[in-house]
Amino acid sequence: MRVLFMGTPDFAVPSLQVLLDNGYEVCAVYTQPDKPKGRGHRLQAPPVKELAQKYGIPVFQPKTLRTGDAVSNLAALKPDVIIVVAYGKILPLEVLELPRLGCINVHGSLLPKYRGAAPIQWAVLNGEKCSGVTTMFMGEGVDTGDILLQEQVLLDEEETAGELFDRLKEIGAQLLQKTMRRLEEGTLIRIPQKEEDATLAPMLSKDLACLDWKQPAEKLHNFIRGLNPWPSAYAVLDGKKMKLHASRRIPGWGGAPGELRNILGELAVACGGEEALLLTQLQPENSKKMDSRSYLLGHPLHQGAKFEELGNL
Repeated sequence: MRVLFMGTPDFAVPSLQVLLDNGYEVCAVYTQPDKPKGRGHRLQAPPVKELAQKYGIPVFQPKTLRTGDAVSNLAALKPDVIIVVAYGKILPLEVLELPRLGCINVHGSLLPKYRGAAPIQWAVLNGEKCSGVTTMFMGEGVDTGDILLQEQVLLDEEETAGELFDRLKEIGAQLLQKTMRRLEEGTLIRIPQKEEDATLAPMLSKDLACLDWKQPAEKLHNFIRGLNPWPSAYAVLDGKKMKLHASRRIPGWGGAPGELRNILGELAVACGGEEALLLTQLQPENSKKMDSRSYLLGHPLHQGAKFEELGNL
């Protein structure tokens, strides 16, 4: 079976690897163009490209698939199936109709919930108790195709989006392996999605990152972990930005929202409602990540210390 693989970030790497480990003929890899990174703005290849080059697989990085040449180039590869995992581009109908066995997508949610670019992050942001991975046949809509297989996982209440991302990328690869086996056997069952149950997971933006301490601690806690590792929740203290990477809910003490307190050597912040947050990992402006104990050793709280009221959550 000739497989054409489309994917870009770390999330897609285990899925490409499982295809290679199981002997599928990966005829080509399509991925996003190299992007500048770091202070030197040096071009960096996507993780999927690096893996493909390791195995000598031809790599294509077109800016768009919506041209006649792009479709012709894909057709010339004669794939039996196209596997798409976090590619980052919408496939036009001409591409979807190319392979004789169709196009299969690995998506980081339990569809039809969380269709879109950031399903893992929004599951955490919204405080979901479970998440998972779906494989589906692709249609013209965004993540609207028929469901093939799903696997559900439970979320820990302190799990970050980054940690869930790492879990689901491995589960996604295993689910793809099962899907490919059933595709070869002809035993896949297509389950149409229920549109009435659909929710969206749009791309994250930095506008979400500034916290409003008048919100309940549970919501703020979910945003801190859901925005980890990017774009990172933050607050402003004494005119300087402090990124907040991890927290834990604790009983409140009746403080005004944003009020800071040293509780047994750790930094706590009052929120709206009856609970407060213990800020267990933070990053002062122009500094490295640290736990709050380390922060307080070098930055004792002054009387009346309080995060500025800049939140827009």
